Amino acid sequence: MILHVDMDAFYASVEERDDPSLRGKPLIVGGAPDGRGVVAAANYAVRKFGVHSAMPTSKALLLCPHANVLHPRMEHYAEISQKIREIFHRYTPEVEPLSLDEAFLDATGCVQLFGSVETIGRAIKQDIWDELNLIASVGVAPNKFLAKLASDMDKPDGFTVIQADCVQNVLDPLPVTRIWGVGKVTKQMFDKIGVTTIGELRLLTVEQLRQTFGQSGEHFWRLARGIDDREVIPDRAAKSISHETTFPADIRDIDVLRAWLLELTEQVSRRLRNNNIRGRTVQLKVRYGNFDTITRSKSLTEPTNVTDQLWAVVSELFASGLPARPLIVRLIGMGVSNLQPTQAVQRSLFDDAETDDRGAKLDAVADQIRNRFGNTSLRRASTFQHKAKHKPRPRPE
Repeated sequence: MILHVDMDAFYASVEERDDPSLRGKPLIVGGAPDGRGVVAAANYAVRKFGVHSAMPTSKALLLCPHANVLHPRMEHYAEISQKIREIFHRYTPEVEPLSLDEAFLDATGCVQLFGSVETIGRAIKQDIWDELNLIASVGVAPNKFLAKLASDMDKPDGFTVIQADCVQNVLDPLPVTRIWGVGKVTKQMFDKIGVTTIGELRLLTVEQLRQTFGQSGEHFWRLARGIDDREVIPDRAAKSISHETTFPADIRDIDVLRAWLLELTEQVSRRLRNNNIRGRTVQLKVRYGNFDTITRSKSLTEPTNVTDQLWAVVSELFASGLPARPLIVRLIGMGVSNLQPTQAVQRSLFDDAETDDRGAKLDAVADQIRNRFGNTSLRRASTFQHKAKHKPRPRPE
């Protein structure tokens, strides 16, 4: 059984925790409405007005004019995310982070120590609340697809278990949009063939689905039956480390997309350093509004985990590596592959060793400062692209 732990409205929940006067009030964490600000997180009180993440802040305030708007504090959220992962690792080493606020866990090897996977999931959920005063929704299921689906079924503060013998009873009544990869465009294609639920999808053969959806047809056929063979891959065993984010609404603003890409690069580079590994190949992933997906990569002469070096490569790929077409983006991601342990790295006699060492030393010093004084104690100048304030807000007296 697999666990999927998803923090409820993570950024907004942290702000509500740090300032209890915000609880129960509409809250947006995002950029300024008078510029190109975008909603990074929306609490459940403001979602009732139709506000969601990736929406322009100006539009969000038209929907809910009395909402509170706070700038993101990414280093602060990353610090809390690290504490959440420390809780995960108490129960299992098999942890695959997806972002700052969610992860897959495989706890099947630890049931002799802690009890059933369901018991472990409830213990993790309780520890997060007791120690961090934050709420997580947890899904427990036979595989990743079902576990992620389960964690979203009873939000907020949910805990859902999908047993192996109940998979079809759970899936069949759900709308076909609950299948991973089915968005607005794909839903319209399903509408044309009269399919609205997963149960109706399951009645179609692989051949029928391939005729309509091409290679994605088999993917839909498998997920409609709850089949997902992907394993939980912790950082230490990963062939690549990546982060990506899917926007509820397509984004056209290049500066906003660069800001998201920078945040993803910060997350990936930090994970590389935390696991004492470097990567040689930098990857960019962009999915357009019509679901066309473009990937670009560039291999370096030497592997690295230096944030500035990774950002220089991926930002170049983003600036000049994409096809000449309107930039209407549904998903953006960044990753690093061809990984190897840091101690195995050997430099060429002809590389720019001084520049590389300077960047590595800056990251090392920054990591040490953040580990001792917290992630809010230091920030990179490049994070100004987020228009974010990183100084912790004082707790109310």
